[in-house]
Amino acid sequence: MQFSEQWLRSMVNPALDTAQLGHALTMAGLEVEELTPVAPAFQRIVVAEILEAAKHPDADRLQVCKVNVGGEVLQIVCGAPNARAGLKAPCALVGAELPGFSIKQAKVRGVESFGMMCSAKELGIAAEANGILELPADAPVGQDIREYLDLNDHTYTLKLTPNRADCLSILGIARDVVAMTGAPIQLPAIHPVHVTGKQSKAVTVTASDACPAYYGRVIDGVNAKAATPDWMIRRLERSGIRSISALVDITNYVLLEQGQPLHAFDLNLLQGDIQVRFAQAGERLALLNDTEVTLKPDDLVIADNSGPVALAGIMGGKPTSVTEATQAIFLESAFFTPDVMAGKARRLALSTDSSYRFERGVDFGNTQQAIERATALIQEICGGTAGAITAVTGQLPARQQVTLRHDRLVSVLGIEISVAQVGQLLTQLGFVFNETAGVFSVSAPSFRFDIAREEDLIEEVARLHGYEHIPALTPIALQGMLAAPEAQRSNAWMSDVMVQQGYQEVVTYSFVDAAWERDLYGNQQPIALKNPIASNLSVMRSGLWGGLLDTLSYNLNRQQSRAMLFEVGSRYLREAQGYAETLTLSGLCYGSILPEQWSSTARAFDFYDVKAHVEALFAQPVRFVAETHPALHPGQSARIYVADQAVGWLGKLHPQWQQQYQLNQACFLFEIDAAAIQNSRVPAYEEVSKFLPVRRDLAMVVDQSVSAQAMIDAVINENISQLKQLKLFDVYQGKGVPEGKKSLAFLVLMQDTCKTMVDGEVDNVVAKILRNWSSNFAATLR
Repeated sequence: MQFSEQWLRSMVNPALDTAQLGHALTMAGLEVEELTPVAPAFQRIVVAEILEAAKHPDADRLQVCKVNVGGEVLQIVCGAPNARAGLKAPCALVGAELPGFSIKQAKVRGVESFGMMCSAKELGIAAEANGILELPADAPVGQDIREYLDLNDHTYTLKLTPNRADCLSILGIARDVVAMTGAPIQLPAIHPVHVTGKQSKAVTVTASDACPAYYGRVIDGVNAKAATPDWMIRRLERSGIRSISALVDITNYVLLEQGQPLHAFDLNLLQGDIQVRFAQAGERLALLNDTEVTLKPDDLVIADNSGPVALAGIMGGKPTSVTEATQAIFLESAFFTPDVMAGKARRLALSTDSSYRFERGVDFGNTQQAIERATALIQEICGGTAGAITAVTGQLPARQQVTLRHDRLVSVLGIEISVAQVGQLLTQLGFVFNETAGVFSVSAPSFRFDIAREEDLIEEVARLHGYEHIPALTPIALQGMLAAPEAQRSNAWMSDVMVQQGYQEVVTYSFVDAAWERDLYGNQQPIALKNPIASNLSVMRSGLWGGLLDTLSYNLNRQQSRAMLFEVGSRYLREAQGYAETLTLSGLCYGSILPEQWSSTARAFDFYDVKAHVEALFAQPVRFVAETHPALHPGQSARIYVADQAVGWLGKLHPQWQQQYQLNQACFLFEIDAAAIQNSRVPAYEEVSKFLPVRRDLAMVVDQSVSAQAMIDAVINENISQLKQLKLFDVYQGKGVPEGKKSLAFLVLMQDTCKTMVDGEVDNVVAKILRNWSSNFAATLR
């Protein structure tokens, strides 16, 4: 909402300067987003009259003018094409300070010049100008131009919240200033005009729920060519509205002053009576902005016998618009409910001052007053005779009483404020109330649509009392250290481990492309967003690999040949009862295992490099079982297990997706539920044996399909007390090993904490292991 300070002060003039008034508005919840003077600072510029204008002797485009500046006639050389005898215009005297330059006595092509005739651009009140600023013939010669054009003015731009539709008018802002400051208010006098016209239009409202109040009147004999007064043009322009014609300007002026949108139809272009109804499917309407729209059944329209002539509350139609040839108008003032208006302008890609107000709610108690105000201005400026108002009213919105409890208000605001003070503030707002034992039953006026519950009244009391008067007290509370279980690892710990291994952390969108879900996770029914921010960010991710691969592609396109990336983020899955959000750690490796250097031979990442990175995250045994995943190479993918619980995946990117992402080398990925990493075990003390361990190496020949992990698990499950470690250290296939078989070499480490193990005990342990493997896996000692 943009408006002129002088316009506001014509209604209420508190004892505050411009800056103080802006601060008061902001502290009352009407944030002043911008405060600017209407003209830059300048001095010694007066209204002047050109008495004579003769051609310059040495320049074709210059004129030598005799200029009356009020009691003195000056010679001024002027290059403006519109300079002529009898013209009144601003004149900068010698010594004047204009934006960017000063006026001095000078010679122009040999002719003395004692000032400068000024354009609107030179005064700083317009961006462009084609000549000097022409003033009306009755402009008083010698008067300071700042006073004559009201340039000692400022424009306020308010950033209003959607609930404060009442402040989308000068009247509404004035009411708030009165409530804030207690200054007296002087509203424009509005009286019913004298009805002398005989013409009228019958009005039928079939959509009474959408239009509970409609007022219309015929004004005949208007002069559509009448000039809009300068004072009105200035107020409109300083409110961001361009002057069009007197009739249109008046409706815009009342809109800004009263907050009530109006519309004027050319009476002679209307066919029959007025109907307020919903559109019929397929009806079309040519609008004032030279566009044509196809209407839907939920569009409210103003229609005559020929069909729709205006989009109710949004924009009028082109065929019935007023022009310079208009001689009679039908003036409309109506109340359209916010529920019906909401979203219509946006759907039609229209944004108007009227729709902006109707969507938020206008004062239905001021609808008739506004048409009387506009009628009086039309008769004053354009003449004409007014007919009687045709009024159709239905069930207007009920204003329910809202209860405000004093103890609740004190509890929420945290300040002491008496019942009497609360009553005074509500009175300043124009609210009607009854108070009993600290409980207020409040009825808000028709212009305050936003007062619907107790919290709204608490906010009103707070902003009038002054947010700056509510102390910022430091909360007092007992504080204690939060428990930090030793077995629970944090997100920061996971990130630190990844960074220590050479990874870089990235953060990607939780919204992803549906194609990623389908290709990488086989997810044919991802969780779709109702209102996606982009077509390629339309679903919630069920895994983080898509974002990592997209980040990899971005870096490869910028000549980064190596990448180790990880992300800690949420993934979103469907469940029987709704949705589940799971914190996940995902990683990606691509390129050479080490940056390019002289001390090591270049080698690309392989499966076991990434497997080692994953194992470093766990504080407990973890198993890798060969399983298939849609995104991973069938021969190089594994499911990660802790005990018997699957907690993630590890593997090489499937060749199909490697080709799709245009990757020249293998890419390895892993994804782990963060909870499996964070839930670690507290270290437990074990006695350190004084006796040396015994090592045996066993090379076993097994079928190629046998898993080394399965063989290790089978032995561990026997709980051999003297067995301390069993791990694979070599895999061999080739000469000496039958086809279809493989040799697995295991390290067997045995130790007793009480004594040195003898050969018999060692052989006994080895025999148990060999029996286990022989019976379970048909393994033979190589």
